[in-house]
Amino acid sequence: MADKKKKNLPPEAQNYQAFQQDREVKRPVLLNCLKAFLVGGFICFIGQLISTFYIYYFNFTEQTAGNPTTATLIFITMLLTGFGIYDRIGQFAGAGSAVPVTGFGNAVISSAIEYKTEGFILGVGSNMLKLAGPVIVYGVFSAFVIALIKTLLIKWGVI
Repeated sequence: MADKKKKNLPPEAQNYQAFQQDREVKRPVLLNCLKAFLVGGFICFIGQLISTFYIYYFNFTEQTAGNPTTATLIFITMLLTGFGIYDRIGQFAGAGSAVPVTGFGNAVISSAIEYKTEGFILGVGSNMLKLAGPVIVYGVFSAFVIALIKTLLIKWGVI
């Protein structure tokens, strides 16, 4: 298919595409995947340590430790983003730094920092959830649909 499109292009465009392909930066895909896996796994490991801390020191159960663990991870991510550290982690790890909870915290605080010059109401307040808002909406909607399916399956005796 790509060869068919190349044949339809004028010679100048074909020459430019060849020129572009010769100079395109080759991305180390395997290395990038390994970095994303290790950093994402390390973030999850930190989350597990925080959860264990809440279970051991504050007598939470495994079910109830999730909420304070999530809040703590978001808070840590927001602090690291505010000091510019999380951006460096993101540049190194790529998608590995976008573990859902920490990615959410980074998206919220990054927008707040970016628009702080426009004021607290029209800048920070109105733009803070611009990026994270759709994630929240679709997350809540997906949870509702899954809960509805589970409720129906239980009611019908399938589960």
